[in-house]
Amino acid sequence: MQFGRFERPDRRGDAADGGEMRPAKGRGFFKKLAGRTGLVVLALLLVVCALNAYYTINEQENAVVVTFGVPTPVTTSGLHFKVPFIQQVRKVDMTIHGFAIGYVPETQEFIADESLMITSDYNFVNVDFFVEYRVTDPVRYLYASREPELILKTLAQSYIRDTIGLYPVDDVITTGKNQIQSEIKDKIIARLEAEDIGLQLVNITIQDAEPPTAEVLAAFKEVETAKQSADTAVNNANKYRSEQLPAAEAQADQILQNAEAQKQARINEATGQVARFEAMYAEYARYPLITKQRMYYETMEELLPGLRVIIQDENGNTLNVLNNPDTADQG
Repeated sequence: MQFGRFERPDRRGDAADGGEMRPAKGRGFFKKLAGRTGLVVLALLLVVCALNAYYTINEQENAVVVTFGVPTPVTTSGLHFKVPFIQQVRKVDMTIHGFAIGYVPETQEFIADESLMITSDYNFVNVDFFVEYRVTDPVRYLYASREPELILKTLAQSYIRDTIGLYPVDDVITTGKNQIQSEIKDKIIARLEAEDIGLQLVNITIQDAEPPTAEVLAAFKEVETAKQSADTAVNNANKYRSEQLPAAEAQADQILQNAEAQKQARINEATGQVARFEAMYAEYARYPLITKQRMYYETMEELLPGLRVIIQDENGNTLNVLNNPDTADQG
């Protein structure tokens, strides 16, 4: 009996006569099918290798190529090639990133565990910050630590609390914000350089600072307003001084010049008097009697016009009064 299309071996003659077995037709079909499948698999493998043989880096990215566990940075943007299944590529965004400390950026609500701090004068204050950073070394960023952003945030929170604790609440809320930001930034930058995790702090800014109660907040706002008024008064005073100072300096210079002129005039007058006295003394040394009489007459000429002359007899009776016309008019 015959089943299907497969034929039984056709024996030609007896075994003793050297009869041979004839193979069935199905074995050739499976052999051809296996050959075609191998070609398809090989073609798919080549396609996969070709797709994994290149990668692209954008302008704001760097890449790290890992070959047998050894990382190599690639900083040039564009198309690059790699060995499929042997080299792995990890891309790193090199642009500036940021995160908030103390508040939720979407809702602007305080996060009490992060924002509530104590100042040097033992007051509580809510302070929130925004931290900006970027990757400087992609290899260190990927392999020097497990979570570099978390490390940066932890360092920032630590130095924020440490620095806020050095200032009174008045400075934290009003006038000391810039100095506080600067100190925190310097501390974080120095620590990141020591840790070398591939991150660089770009900036850290205080977004808001206020007391935890509305009453205290209102009081601090009044203090801030008063300080602003004081600053305005100081600025106005400085402006007035700048306007008045040149005129005062000019007036002082004029007084000095007048005093100098008067001094010189008196010096000249005194010098002239000395010269006249010396000339008179020289004349007196030559003719003492004549000079004395002349000086007496000149003195009398200066004095008599202003004198009132009363003539009396031997009994004391007034006979006549001679008045100078000038003095008579004045009398």
